Amino acid sequence: MEHYHMGLKLRVWRQKNSTSEGKFVEYQVKNISSEMSFLEMIDVLNEQLIAEGQDPVAFDHDCREGICGACSMHINGKPHGPWKANTTCQLHMRAFKDGETIVIEPWRAKALPVIKDLVVDRSAFDRIIQAGGYVSVNTGNAVDGNALPINKDKADASFAAAMCIGCGACVAACKNSSAMLFLSAKVSHLALLPQGDPERHSRVLNMVAQMDKEGFGACTNTGACEATCPKEISLTNIARLNKEYLSASIAATN
Repeated sequence: MEHYHMGLKLRVWRQKNSTSEGKFVEYQVKNISSEMSFLEMIDVLNEQLIAEGQDPVAFDHDCREGICGACSMHINGKPHGPWKANTTCQLHMRAFKDGETIVIEPWRAKALPVIKDLVVDRSAFDRIIQAGGYVSVNTGNAVDGNALPINKDKADASFAAAMCIGCGACVAACKNSSAMLFLSAKVSHLALLPQGDPERHSRVLNMVAQMDKEGFGACTNTGACEATCPKEISLTNIARLNKEYLSASIAATN
């Protein structure tokens, strides 16, 4: 693959804190390698800003390996940028051309408020997970992974749902700022396994209630969430969530 260098114009959202008004600020960066990751490119910008005595751009990052979900940002209007099934840290600068303008901004959702610049507060996701409680099965000592027979289709579906990294791209892509794909992944991966069965009803009722309390919007099944998810979490999980919620609601009234 051909390696090249480029100059870029960046339009970056700068916002001091959650209560201040933000605005786009333009920066020029030069000598950006096509093999840099997108976050490395922002590192170059920040080194430049620090050298000029300016405040560097605040952005979230941790693993830089597509695992943690922290590197959340809109790039040219798309969560995590132009590549499919990809996190921002895995996006490389070969996705862009010399002289291109790149617009970089944070997630836009009431339930995920901006803390500073490109960093948003995703603690609403943590509170939804906490509302789900815990698995009460007494696991005892570690047992062989195959000791409890589980249908392969269910195991595969559970693993696929558990791939969710809680990055918030689904919320950012949704016209309603719905967290249903995130929540459905968290509910599904336990609902599909026998270990998650004892708290099955209370878990889904409590998690949905917390999601609504956080101010996320409703799901209208447009599918933008699935299309933009870096881990390709399936919309079928939302159907499963609705089924779990209905079942729990009926059980609660009896």
